[in-house]
Amino acid sequence: MWRCFTISGKRELELNEQIRDREVRVVGSDSEQLGIMSSRDALRLAAEKNLDLVKIAPTATPPVCRIMDYGKFRFEQQKKEKEARKNQRIVDIKEIRLSLNIDTNDFNTKVNHAKRFLKEGDKVKASIRFRGREMAHTNLGYEVMKRFAQVMSEFATIEKQPKLEGRSMQMFLAPLPKEKVQNKEEK
Repeated sequence: MWRCFTISGKRELELNEQIRDREVRVVGSDSEQLGIMSSRDALRLAAEKNLDLVKIAPTATPPVCRIMDYGKFRFEQQKKEKEARKNQRIVDIKEIRLSLNIDTNDFNTKVNHAKRFLKEGDKVKASIRFRGREMAHTNLGYEVMKRFAQVMSEFATIEKQPKLEGRSMQMFLAPLPKEKVQNKEEK
């Protein structure tokens, strides 16, 4: 027995002679119901109007077919997909590595990097890696993370509180909406 599986989620619509169903429910080009008829009659009706017969709901009983200009329909679909791709924004996660005994200037440099990442719209992952005896002083790591979060509070919200996982502590920051950042800068 031969089976065909579509690899992508998109399946092509059946049109004109590809429709093999005995009876189909036909919808006209201006969305009016034309009723249930044989696929041969529906195809003849579409040919009279110089349009295509497209099966839009193959799982319905009987399948629903629409009379439309398939080329124009595909063009509109591609245009919508292109517009959707253009408007989407991929959010990256940038990592800032802090240390348990970080100095003031190093801390300020890390804060400035994080501010830049947040202004670009990316999320920030702040992490501290504990080495050796530092595991006995995880509370100092929490203090560094709290200080970092406090300084970053006007640019970001804490998406995930500092959490110790194995030998590293991580915290996630998400950028504030642009309106809130502008309001804080004006004050």
